[in-house]
Amino acid sequence: MEFRIERSALAEAVAWAARVLPVRSPVPVLGGLLLDAEGGRLRVSGLDYEASARIDVEAAEILRPGKVLVMGRRLLDICKVLPEGAVECAAEGSRFTVSGDGARFGLSVLPLDDYPALPPLPRVRGAVEAAEFAAAVADVAVAAGRDDTLPALTGIRLGLDAGTGTMTLAATDRYRFAVRTLPWKAAGAGADTGAGEGSEAGESADVLVSARRLTEIARSLGRSGLVSVALGAGSAGFEHAGMRTTVRLLDGRLPRHDKLFAMEDPAVAVVDRARLVEAVKRVSVVADGDGPVQLAFSADDNSVHLQAGYEDDVASQRLPATLEGAREMTVAFNPAYLADALASFDEPSLRLLMMGAGQRAMITGEGEPGRDVSPPRHRHLLMSVKPPLA
Repeated sequence: MEFRIERSALAEAVAWAARVLPVRSPVPVLGGLLLDAEGGRLRVSGLDYEASARIDVEAAEILRPGKVLVMGRRLLDICKVLPEGAVECAAEGSRFTVSGDGARFGLSVLPLDDYPALPPLPRVRGAVEAAEFAAAVADVAVAAGRDDTLPALTGIRLGLDAGTGTMTLAATDRYRFAVRTLPWKAAGAGADTGAGEGSEAGESADVLVSARRLTEIARSLGRSGLVSVALGAGSAGFEHAGMRTTVRLLDGRLPRHDKLFAMEDPAVAVVDRARLVEAVKRVSVVADGDGPVQLAFSADDNSVHLQAGYEDDVASQRLPATLEGAREMTVAFNPAYLADALASFDEPSLRLLMMGAGQRAMITGEGEPGRDVSPPRHRHLLMSVKPPLA
């Protein structure tokens, strides 16, 4: 094997594929990246027991086609320090060399026969806009659990409704629950998914994907164009602009949010999002541990009074806010959970639907004037702490 390629193209491809490599593995070849040069393109692939990644990039020249397996993280380190410009790569016997502008590196190769085949892409179900998908995953990922002893709660529910053309993403750690919807195009329904054989139109699906993995995937797939979404028995796949990745599905299901999100006659407050974010950040500096931030809304003076801390170590701030459905309402939240929830919205104003102290509270975007979106595309449920601060 021998090829020439621009350093930037090689570095980007190696970095993208190396995301899935295990930090430690009892199987040495799983620490490798497979480089396959043929037909004017270089394909870089990597995998571990949970995920796989494959990317195709254009090579300047393929002098000798072939394949080689090298230690991925070592190659990534080399790519980071290579000089800019054209890079020459070649495999001779047990060594793979990378050279450019006078710098030269040698890597020992791994046995190709021991390297497992990459899992195939499951059946493509449709496509979604890359930028909107990445934003939606980020919106809900903050609510996913971090406790690996409860693996289902570390996942994001990915639901596809072929009837409505809606994708639903949801995550919960039992203390908060985030749900985000966005449009998607079913395969065969006028979407150019690049699906090829194995795609099927009009199918709905409901699966659970690791929040950490899905976040990495959504961030890496670019910010423009369509991402093909593929789902099969035991795995999910995503493909965009020469990049293809698969991830093993999690077992189990998240609790349904429909009844949980149904709130009868809540008090509804509207407040400026940016000012509320800053106020929560400001008063939280005196909150010890998980000490709550209290929000006291008043319809009499159209304000919300934020307060945190105890005894003499306290902080407070008052902001303009409207309140409907009650003369006053006081709720309190874990400051980190509240900050995460607020940061996942980008609307100028937020609506807080509140049932009372120690009960459910839901945050949604205020939306555009004169446009009623029901249900809102993004909802984040928090449990109010009981009792609130005195």
